[in-house]
Amino acid sequence: MSNKNDFTSYLRLGVNIDHVATIRNARGGNHPDPLRAAHMAAKAGADGITAHLREDRRHMTDGDIERLRGEIDLPLNLEMAATDEMLEIALKHSPNAACIVPEKREERTTEGGLDAAGGHTHLAPIVGAMRDQGIRVSLFIEADRKQLDAAVLLGAPVVEIHTGAYCDAVGPAREAELVRIQEAAAYGAELGLEVHAGHGLGFDTVGAIAEIPQLAELNIGHFLIGEAIFGGLDSSIKRMRSLMDKARAEVSGERTA
Repeated sequence: MSNKNDFTSYLRLGVNIDHVATIRNARGGNHPDPLRAAHMAAKAGADGITAHLREDRRHMTDGDIERLRGEIDLPLNLEMAATDEMLEIALKHSPNAACIVPEKREERTTEGGLDAAGGHTHLAPIVGAMRDQGIRVSLFIEADRKQLDAAVLLGAPVVEIHTGAYCDAVGPAREAELVRIQEAAAYGAELGLEVHAGHGLGFDTVGAIAEIPQLAELNIGHFLIGEAIFGGLDSSIKRMRSLMDKARAEVSGERTA
């Protein structure tokens, strides 16, 4: 088992560009273009691009995924539900990574983590098929030991811990959620998993999450696109990148002091 507990000072930033497509689709046509946003994100300091192809195609489309896979230099992380249709699309395009998320047609956004433990029988062949094709599989889960254990049993090398409850909470409740995430990240690393985190993170919440030493990557989208309305996409990504780097530098200093 590889030692994933080794601290790395650099924390990767994956930028989710779904909601550039949401704005485009609100009126139809081709503007604003998610591919252009992906190129801008790369120049601003993103380490990867995330795109969620939903069953109802409410934002990203099949054509968007094809263009992103063929025209960007950064790794593409395809967020997808565990369905036969999405598996076929993933195998067709071979993204660098695929993050399996729970999906309900009526939800506005992903509302919680995947039940990897309860869904083992259904998930195992999907995870296996993508791994066989060289796609790095991630599971979007809650900060729960049972779900982390399930990821290992499924053979998924990566998990992404849901940070939505942490971002929504206030006061002592937020501190409690942070502890849950910290403990889950440490446990996941002990299991040999590469641990990521994401959902709902903004300028005021990213610091404490970025300080968790076992995390290798954060995936952030909606907040960055929203901030881009007021200050530009380049500015919002650069500020997020700076806050992540600052948090990591502080932790690195504490660990080497």
